[in-house]
Amino acid sequence: MAGVTFNHVSKDFGDTRVVSDLNIDVEDKEFLVFVGPSGCGKSTSLRMLAGLEEITEGEIMIGDRVVNNVAPKDRDVAMVFQSYALYPHMTVYDNMAFGLKLRRTPRKVIDERVTEAANELGIGHLLDRRPRQLSGGQRQRVAVGRAIVREPAVFLMDEPLSNLDAKLRVEARSFISRLHQRLETTFIYVTHDQVEAMTMGTRICVLNEGELQQIDSPFNLYHNPHNVFVAGFIGSPSMNFFDATLKENNGSLVVDLGAFSLDVPENKADSYRSHVGMDVVCGIRPEDIHDTNYLPQGIIPANLTTNVEVVEQMGNEVIIYLENGGRNFIARTDPRTAASVGHEMGVTFNLDNIHIFDATTEESLAYESKRKAVA
Repeated sequence: MAGVTFNHVSKDFGDTRVVSDLNIDVEDKEFLVFVGPSGCGKSTSLRMLAGLEEITEGEIMIGDRVVNNVAPKDRDVAMVFQSYALYPHMTVYDNMAFGLKLRRTPRKVIDERVTEAANELGIGHLLDRRPRQLSGGQRQRVAVGRAIVREPAVFLMDEPLSNLDAKLRVEARSFISRLHQRLETTFIYVTHDQVEAMTMGTRICVLNEGELQQIDSPFNLYHNPHNVFVAGFIGSPSMNFFDATLKENNGSLVVDLGAFSLDVPENKADSYRSHVGMDVVCGIRPEDIHDTNYLPQGIIPANLTTNVEVVEQMGNEVIIYLENGGRNFIARTDPRTAASVGHEMGVTFNLDNIHIFDATTEESLAYESKRKAVA
């Protein structure tokens, strides 16, 4: 078992830098998820760790060993690809055993490992079949089984669920999380799906355009995003953003959005005072905008009358597209709401959960204030 370290790692393709100065310490037995939009550098980072891409700058360590110049087969990692990469002419048994045979592992050990892994994955009855005879979910388990039998120090998974339908993806997420708990091995997982990231990762590494935006627990990414990108990427529907100005009124702070204003709770005011009179970006998640008739307890309310433009009935909740004074935003409300397209609706913002960002740097003012205090 081993941890992984990215130490000032960069990767160029020609004149294009796709990963820039990546610094990450992955703890032993951790489940770290790389997440971000297509082209952000997450798969490239994983491939550099596996030895499938050369590093332009920096170094990667697995345990206490620098592996920059170590061949992929000698890095003690096992990788599960998006395409599964199974040999179509081989049986499930032979696909799972292939890597061990190349390493001249004794036949008895191969039999024991393949049988144990197949039974653990629920595919023990499929060992004589070929990939074309399997469902997508079964193929995915074979690919995972092929990695398990190698007993590597680190498991690498590059969007392994993207070829599955929605129902199978939910089942597979749970299966991989349980597998991590049983094996107690370091997992590094790549996905563009923030729901996968939030439900599976011990920590999540958010990348954008090759740069690390934030690495944190799922809870902190959601509640304390460091910048506008992280705030907008994590959560579905995405956070609502409003261009605004931060003002002071009789000692209290107010976020002036033009069409309406929001009071800043006293417990947040100290983090924002340095930006009084400046342009900011105010963010609030759809789930913090409620139908005024169905309010949860313990919120700091700000009421607003809006126009309903679209209503999406989801069964357990209602997604409502709203407008006020030319400002459009989304609410995620109680399913009992009576919202109707073309009619007015009273909504309540939970001021305790508003986020304010610097309009120029797009960095969270709360995070900026905390960072300066530490410095």
